[in-house]
Amino acid sequence: MTPMTSSVTPSSWQDFRVAEPAFAEAVRKRFQQYKHHVLATLRVDGSPRVTGLEVEFRMDALWFGMMPNSRKALDLRRDPRFALQANPGPDAEMADGDIRVSGRAVEVTDTTVLARFVEEVTPPEPFLLFRAELAEVVRTGIDGDDLVVEVWRPGHPLRTLRRGSDDSPVRES
Repeated sequence: MTPMTSSVTPSSWQDFRVAEPAFAEAVRKRFQQYKHHVLATLRVDGSPRVTGLEVEFRMDALWFGMMPNSRKALDLRRDPRFALQANPGPDAEMADGDIRVSGRAVEVTDTTVLARFVEEVTPPEPFLLFRAELAEVVRTGIDGDDLVVEVWRPGHPLRTLRRGSDDSPVRES
C-alpha cells in the first residue's frame, strides 16, 4: 500500500458512498458504535497530535465539530491533513473491524450550512465545523487465520488484501 501523497485528490463522503456503498455503510456504522474517536493532526513542527473527537454523518458528509482555538482546530486550519481512528471499543474483539479514514479537513464558513448543522445537531456553541475530504479509508479485520485489510482511495476500486499467520506473501482478493 502506498502512503497518501499530495497527488491524491480527496473525495467527499458522498463520492465514497456512491463508489463503494456497502463499504461506506460498514464504515459509517462502525464509527456510530461509539461517541468518541481519535483524531490525528499535525503540529507546527510536523509531529503528530492525537486527541478525542466526536464525528457526525449528516447532509451526506462526514463532519468534525470543535471548539474555536482548540489545538486540533488550529492544527487543521494551518495544515488540513488528518487521520481519524474509530474507537476500538471496550475489548480486544473488534468484531466489526478496525477503521481509519484520512484526508483533508475543510473548514465550513457558509452560514446556511452552519445553521443547518446547528439545527440538526445542536452542538455546544461557539464551534468550528470541518468537512472531511477522504484520501483513504481502511478497514482491518480477522477472517479465520487471515488478517484482512480493505483499502479504498478516490478513483480506485476497493482493494482487499489478505495476509496469513505464516510467511506467505500478501494475497489480493
